[in-house]
Amino acid sequence: MELDGRVAVVTGGTRGVGAGIARACLAAGAQVVVCARRPPPQPVRAAGRRAAFHPLDLRDPAAVRDFFADVAATHGRLDVLVNNAGGTPYRTLADGSAEQHRRVVELNLLAPLTASLAAYEHLRAARGSIVMVGSVSGTRPSPGSAAYGAAKAGLDHLARSMAVEWAPGVRVNTLVLGMVRTELAHLHYGDEEGVAAVARTVPLGRLAEPSDAGDAAVFLASDRAAYITGASLLVHGGGERPAFLDAATARPQGDPT
Repeated sequence: MELDGRVAVVTGGTRGVGAGIARACLAAGAQVVVCARRPPPQPVRAAGRRAAFHPLDLRDPAAVRDFFADVAATHGRLDVLVNNAGGTPYRTLADGSAEQHRRVVELNLLAPLTASLAAYEHLRAARGSIVMVGSVSGTRPSPGSAAYGAAKAGLDHLARSMAVEWAPGVRVNTLVLGMVRTELAHLHYGDEEGVAAVARTVPLGRLAEPSDAGDAAVFLASDRAAYITGASLLVHGGGERPAFLDAATARPQGDPT
């Protein structure tokens, strides 16, 4: 399998997209360690195997350094880091304080930087890779989550710069995710009717599943992507249909000739 014998860390890997990525890595043969501030409601499992869990606050640089040193010592190596931990509540800029917005940036941009720096020497020894989990919110206006979108835009830029600085020892790429159906989807899209309505706006006709993100992450972490670094892989089902297409009253006409 693509990640046989490799050791992967997935931050925020206890639920949602992170758990989907962790399960995909397990199924691909990796030993997987997930970390988060709180333990998962149930162990993350796939292919008859289970991910190890370690509690960790990614905002504590000393704890993060100790965590990666422990992973490398326990497992003998570190091959893959998936910087997945992140998120934000819905909050317009004017309705939030500078401190609230700062915490969003800290979690979604500074925490991945902290983790990557702590993991760097271990990853370089294994000629490993980093997968940043970005968002389409970082590529378009993001009303209600502007600080999150700005952080994700910064994360993509960080990954591109990191890929150049750390080549050839460590590959660094970004998954740019669109809308994903997780256990928290109702907080963003509403009830099942709301989720279905949102899904109809996606060209592929559905929201992504965590497993879709997982499969893409495994690809970027594997030898199949050995010549890919500094890239941003769009996993968004085709993106969003431009609003002007539905607003326009003109319709394309056939070629009269």
